[in-house]
Amino acid sequence: MARKAEETTTSADEGGASAAALIVAHDQARYIAATVRAARAIPGIDLVLVVDDASTDNTQELARKAGAVVVRNSHSRGRTAALELGASVIAMRDEPGMPPRALLMLDGGLGSFAIGAAPLVPAVIEGVCDMAIALTDIKQISTGPTAKAARRAIEVATQWTPLQPLSRIRCVSRDALEAAIPLSRGAGLEVALTLDAIAAGFLVTELECEIRHKPHSTDHRSLGTRANQYRDVMLAVGSRRVKGAATTTRHAVGEQVHKVTHRKGGEADGLVTDDTVAVPGEPS
Repeated sequence: MARKAEETTTSADEGGASAAALIVAHDQARYIAATVRAARAIPGIDLVLVVDDASTDNTQELARKAGAVVVRNSHSRGRTAALELGASVIAMRDEPGMPPRALLMLDGGLGSFAIGAAPLVPAVIEGVCDMAIALTDIKQISTGPTAKAARRAIEVATQWTPLQPLSRIRCVSRDALEAAIPLSRGAGLEVALTLDAIAAGFLVTELECEIRHKPHSTDHRSLGTRANQYRDVMLAVGSRRVKGAATTTRHAVGEQVHKVTHRKGGEADGLVTDDTVAVPGEPS
């Protein structure tokens, strides 16, 4: 059974809960060493894993020299597949008898700014929440159409309004992550991760982090790229609405079948299963 935040406090205090930094990188030779060193300096992090998504430069070598464990895809599979691979590798490296490591998700291009994610780790491993999302210093409130759509979807589904619903920098407990696997593809990953975690009863919050880094690859996004991101978010949201509706329908059908079966069973035994209780052999 998945443990919620309030249920993990004891294990965190007694078992020395820790977290692993999971860094996805593609052609980040310029920044990866600084990112790894910053991640290793975060209190509570005892493992830094870099998933090299088929880089054509020496990202792999530089990450390993900086102190990271590195796994590499022979061909690019995308961020979602890289995160799932990294999570499975980290799970295999968990110590027997110890709480599973939380995962701090970082981008390879953060460089020294990665140290700013430090407040997220204790919030999760100490049981304050199950997912802590970074509020960066670039924009306190995300205002793009994709962010607005993601924010509205989360608000409608959960009654909670996040400021930066698409923030990629977040720390998540293993149980909360498993509730969202398989992860959504593309730009829909973050909003789906949030929706799935909350739907499973996990606690999600946003925390201010001193991260002023601006992603290098998104400075000049084309209209087509933004349209694809919007599409990914809408697909992720839509699939969860369908899933929720299907679950509700199954639950309603199950309850109706139970009522009918219970009523028929009661009639067969000479019992009334409504509010009136009949005693066998006596008029009801």
